[in-house]
Amino acid sequence: MPDPKSSTGFFASRGLSAVLIFLFISATYLYTFPQPNVFYAVVVLLHVVAGVFASVVLAVFLFRLLQDETIIARLGWMLLAGGAAIGLVLIKTGTPRVEWNLLYVHILLSLAGVALLFAEWVGKRSTLRSSIVRCTACLLLLAGLGAGARYLRGSLWHNQARIENPPMPPATMNGEGDGPDGPFFPSSAQVYGGQKIPSKFFMESDSCKRCHQDIYNQWFSSAHHFSSFNNQWYRKSIEYMQDTVGIKPSKWCGGCHDPAVLYSGLMDTPIKQIVHRPESQAGLGCMMCHSIANVKSSMGQGDFYLEYPELHELAATNNPVARLLHDFLVNLNPEPHRRVFLKPFMRDQTAEFCSSCHKVHLDVPVNHYRWIRGFNEYDNWQASGVSGQGARSFYYPAKPSQCADCHMPLTRSSDQGNIDGAVHSHRFPGANTALPTANDDGEQLKITEDFLKSGILSVDIFALSPAWAQAKTGVANQSDFFTTFAVGEEAETKVAPAEQAEVLPVTAPLNRVQPAVRRGDTVRVDVVVRTRKIGHFFPGGTVDAYDTWLELKATDDKGQTIFWSGSVEDNGKGPVEKGAHFYRSLQVDAHGNGINKRNAWATRAVVYVHLIAPGAADTVHYRIPIPEDSGNKITLHARLCYRKFAWWNTQFSFAGVAEPNQLPADVTPDFDDRKFSFVGSLKGVSAKEEKIPDLPIVALAEDEVRLDVIAHNAPAPASKTALESEDWQRWNDYGIGLLLQGDLKGAQAAFERVAEIDPKNPDGWVNIGRAAVQEGDMDQARTVLARALSLSPDLARAHFFYAKVLRNDGRYDEAADHLRKVLTRYPRDRVALNDLGRILFLQRKYADAVTVLQSVLAVDPEDLQAHYNLMLCYNGLGNQNQAHEHEVRYLRFKADEASQAITGPYRQLNPEDNNERQGIHEHVSAALPDRSPHRVGSAALGRTAERRLAIAKASTGASR
Repeated sequence: MPDPKSSTGFFASRGLSAVLIFLFISATYLYTFPQPNVFYAVVVLLHVVAGVFASVVLAVFLFRLLQDETIIARLGWMLLAGGAAIGLVLIKTGTPRVEWNLLYVHILLSLAGVALLFAEWVGKRSTLRSSIVRCTACLLLLAGLGAGARYLRGSLWHNQARIENPPMPPATMNGEGDGPDGPFFPSSAQVYGGQKIPSKFFMESDSCKRCHQDIYNQWFSSAHHFSSFNNQWYRKSIEYMQDTVGIKPSKWCGGCHDPAVLYSGLMDTPIKQIVHRPESQAGLGCMMCHSIANVKSSMGQGDFYLEYPELHELAATNNPVARLLHDFLVNLNPEPHRRVFLKPFMRDQTAEFCSSCHKVHLDVPVNHYRWIRGFNEYDNWQASGVSGQGARSFYYPAKPSQCADCHMPLTRSSDQGNIDGAVHSHRFPGANTALPTANDDGEQLKITEDFLKSGILSVDIFALSPAWAQAKTGVANQSDFFTTFAVGEEAETKVAPAEQAEVLPVTAPLNRVQPAVRRGDTVRVDVVVRTRKIGHFFPGGTVDAYDTWLELKATDDKGQTIFWSGSVEDNGKGPVEKGAHFYRSLQVDAHGNGINKRNAWATRAVVYVHLIAPGAADTVHYRIPIPEDSGNKITLHARLCYRKFAWWNTQFSFAGVAEPNQLPADVTPDFDDRKFSFVGSLKGVSAKEEKIPDLPIVALAEDEVRLDVIAHNAPAPASKTALESEDWQRWNDYGIGLLLQGDLKGAQAAFERVAEIDPKNPDGWVNIGRAAVQEGDMDQARTVLARALSLSPDLARAHFFYAKVLRNDGRYDEAADHLRKVLTRYPRDRVALNDLGRILFLQRKYADAVTVLQSVLAVDPEDLQAHYNLMLCYNGLGNQNQAHEHEVRYLRFKADEASQAITGPYRQLNPEDNNERQGIHEHVSAALPDRSPHRVGSAALGRTAERRLAIAKASTGASR
């Protein structure tokens, strides 16, 4: 043992010197390079053992060491002893986030102590006698090493594995994932090393429960847990899919829904044979999302790499000693664990991470047809103001939001890893009321319903006008019917203007002006639906599968129901009446049969798509006859209603069977002409009870107004408007809804009210300009947009539309300058980038255009317009190879324009849906059997046949 009276001898002693050197080196390694491997775990254990040994030695000899040494050496030993003491405490408490302050005190004290002792050691062996200089130099050296270690630990980690799109998407689906020979194809998912992953890896979420009890309990009720064949709706869709198109195409779904089945190789077996196995009931466990090591693009459908962690067997083992060792190591140093299961992109690029499963497309290996867009939450978020990336949004939120801000809200928890006593909820509150209903999970159902009713949308019974004539139809541009989804903030560019007639005088807002109607008259009531706290289209997800509709009901003070659009059969448990205003994508197969069995792979044409973009609105029109015998007051009540799955699909999913004696030729991958009945056995269905559940109808938003009723022979009520400052957004929303359906004159009139309420508000002038640009009135657009820019010189949306005016004038340089101002603030706005690239192309600045258009593909590799313009630019540059590559992508992503012919017979048989297809259309009442037809005049509400005739007349232009 060294002489305790000589600190130099003590410090230089081989044994303890080696321990201190090891502690320093190991601490540097452990802090700088956290790694989830055996070597790192061994170093952690050795660091603990060495630290305990050094602490014991210090405790024995510290008092004598402090007796005869210099002040610097004494201070060094005291700091080292303090660091050792805290280190012993940390062995007990571990270093979770709540102990980080203590951890950094341990590091700083220990390093400072080592620096001072090292300075003394250097002084004994050099001519540098100044203690201050030596200590300062050592402390600065360690500070520099610490800063470098901090950089390597943090910056490099956060910059690796960022989600970035490839410069060119694959030419066919065969170029996605592992390709046709891959074990998981046509899912784009891959596993590092090309291996399969044992099912149990995805089935051991209970091993996470040891440290994350609250998160586990939240997940257990979530839709993620019930993503697989423990979800009867999904189970039926895959059983039907495998029966119809085979097993391999169903792997397209399995990449995100069925990890325990797909990645282990079990999905090569028909799911009906293994549906009740534990693997099929596992859903998306913790390991599915948290073992994603790299997301390859934002093109979706499982475009990621999974990684099988080296230490997983230790974490999930049933051996109590090994499990105790694993938990001790994770608690002592959780950073490697965190880096395995919480990659930087999961927090910094949440939307891109979520896009890997919440955005899809279908192509030949799945649908035996061609590329079509499936559901897509990412692109419309990215193009909107909610993301902070969309310049053209009608409204700019106070701050941008990502997926987790809404769907993983902070909730109180004492789980390890909590931040200030909160974790992000793993219930993933959204819109799935079906699963908690089927699972009899009252708490999850209430949380979901509360989320849906939390003001994410609004309904406003806003305006009244005389129904002098049928509405003039404005029809969405044909290109809208070539996708199963809708477009984003640029939606007005996709709408053909209605046949413009005189703008009807409106009475609005109805809750301000005490409106009156005459008995015997027919009036038009306009209801505005606005998205407020939604970052994607409403509704989101698989929009062909839900019942989402606007209900308007009119009752008088006698208790009579005089109008009802959006009623539900069977006392609210059956189908929604067909003439309601729906929000959905209505698709048909090759024979014109509706896509109603979650058979998106059979989609060949779209009848209509009704969705509302983030921060936008929809204006819905109702034609209401006022009966002669109505009371003196009429109450209008509007509800935006939502049922997770359409009534027919729920019946099919639980008890649907094909009727007997039908020919095998009646069903192919392209169509299914069979009839189905709902008499199948309920034994073994994936639900808590063996019955068909009655799914709740949730009122997402409601509004109510009252109308005075006056005598038939009284003078016609004059139109009245109230222009209150607090109502400017209501007028704006009304105009937005009219604009997006093609009623440009009506929209301009509404936006003029906005400008009249507050002439200093640029929004009114910008939106007048938007409507004028769409109408082709560039003179008016130039005037009002210049007015908007004088009020708000940096307003990006004003610059965007002013650029359109300048481009129309042929003033390309000026138009490009305005677009560059847009892109300075919103560099990822795809439409602005495409417009700038197009202008540069028109100026024959092909190389500059290519640079701009390639930045579009960095945001969305499947952007059709960018590929088209790049094809033209490369032709201009004489680069035929690149032009051909982009031509191939353009033709891949371009819709099948001929497919619309399929919808003709369907629309003739379903006039309500043909009416809904029209850009501007009106809704009449459902049949009201308790009222005689003569009481309600020409609407003939009591007779279904006459009602259908009214709808057919309203939807003139059935060939559109």
